[in-house]
Parts: sequence; structure tokens; C-alpha cells
Amino acid sequence: MDPLPKYVAAAVQAAPVFLDRDATVDKACELIAEAGNAGARIIVFPETWIPMYPFWHSTPKVFSGELFARLYRNAVEVPSAVTERLGAAARAANAYVVMGINERDTTTRGTLYNTMLWFAPSGALLHRHRKLMPTFTERTIWGMGDGSDLDVLPTELGRLGGLICWEHQMTLVKYALYAQGEQLHCSLWPAYSSQNDHINFGTRQYAFEGACFVVSACGIVPPGSMPADIQTELVPANGGTSIIGPNGDIIAGPVFDTEEILYAEIDLELAIREKHSRDVAGHYARPDVLQLVVNRHP
Repeated sequence: MDPLPKYVAAAVQAAPVFLDRDATVDKACELIAEAGNAGARIIVFPETWIPMYPFWHSTPKVFSGELFARLYRNAVEVPSAVTERLGAAARAANAYVVMGINERDTTTRGTLYNTMLWFAPSGALLHRHRKLMPTFTERTIWGMGDGSDLDVLPTELGRLGGLICWEHQMTLVKYALYAQGEQLHCSLWPAYSSQNDHINFGTRQYAFEGACFVVSACGIVPPGSMPADIQTELVPANGGTSIIGPNGDIIAGPVFDTEEILYAEIDLELAIREKHSRDVAGHYARPDVLQLVVNRHP
């Protein structure tokens, strides 16, 4: 058997240019180039990073059709010139890029989705995953995804998967990825400051339970970075980005209150070692007692 791969993963904690898609894509391409130059083979961005996470939906006294319209105008269609640019940046960096976007549906002409895009080092758009269940008041912003894209991707870096925010609290969704042999998990968050502890213990539990690496990319809202008309209305988001090993230990971060790219070595041999004690979809499972059924129809 060939040796299992070792490589560098990068988790990006940075603010988008809020509600400005094209300027945010410019910034994304610069950050991808920076991480690629540092040797990263996979580069992970936060939830709905393009053009921003709509924090106003859960902010007291703020419910704005006008802000939703701005979000809609700056959302990303798939495929489009935006996905072409991101693919070109991935190709130039020779890295996989995982990007959170607000996706504008091209059939209903009204619905947005909370979407994770995967780009290959070739620049190809490799995969799209839509968040299965928008959380609480997020349902005023996004539609629901389905099981057709609940996949783990076989690559030369191992079996790559990912979920968005509170999908990590959907136990059967987690198991659907574990059962596909996930080795590196990309975990995307906005992230509210009130979620710091929750993100920390949730991502560590995911890594330990699945015996996989977790790259957790969290959003941040630095002071003065919001457009002036919504600057003072939003709850705080201070990041918390980290990279976690398959034993549940943090190997990089967490980092708060600053824009930064975190790096860590991924050694898949370590993930195999953890399977000795708990292979939750293999020798530590009881399929004669419990089974999971996934509806993969769109």
C-alpha cells in the first residue's frame, strides 16, 4: 500500500467586502494566492463568505427587505463569471478551494441558498452542497437543500467532505459523511461571538467521533468593516477559526478578533491510527441493529 498523503491545509478567517460581490471575489483571489504561496493544498473559507453572512436576520429590530435585495443582487449564480474566477484562482494556487456563498437560484429567480462550493486544483467546479436546513430565522433568507449533494469527494488528498454551521448538529447528516469514509472535513461558520464555545466543542467532537481532520473556517466582522447603514445593528462575530486533529485535539488556533490564515499539516496516517479504537461507520458500528437511509433524489 502506498504511503498516505501529508499536506498543508489552510483555514481563512477574514471579512468579506460586505454586500459587494465583485470586491469580495477580488479579496478571495488574493487570499487564495497567499495561501497557495504558503504551500496550502486545500484552502477553506467561512459560511456564505460571498458577499456576506446576513447577520441582520437574527438581530433584534432588524428585518430588512432592502438588505435582502442587496444580498440577492450580490449573490452568486452557479456557474457564472464568479465561479470561473474562483476556479482560475484555485488553478493558479494549485489547491482545492472550498468557498461559502449565497447562491442565487437560476430557475426560481427568487430563492437564495446557503451553499458550499468545491474547486479542484485544475480550476474545475468539483462539487456544490446546499445547506440542508437553514437554522431558525435563516429560513427567511435561504431555501432548503436536499440529499443529492451530501457527498464525500475522493481526491489525491484523501476523502474530503464538509458541512455548514448547524448541519453539525444534525446527527444523521454527520453519520452520512462518516459512512463515506471522510478523512478531512471542512466546517464553515459565520461565526457569532456567542457561538465560540459551541463551535469549539462541536468541531472537536466531530473530529474525534469521525476520526478525521477538521478545518473550521469562521467568519469575522472587524470594527468599522460593515456598510455604514447597517454597521451598528449587528450582533458581534469574532471568529474562532481552528484546525483539529483526528483525536479531537486542536493543532492550529483558535484565533479571534483578527484576520488571519491558519495552517496545519494533515497527516492521514494519524486518522488511520484513531480508527483502531473507534471506526464509527466500520468495526465500531452495528448495522444489524441500526442503519441510516439517505434520500439522494433532488
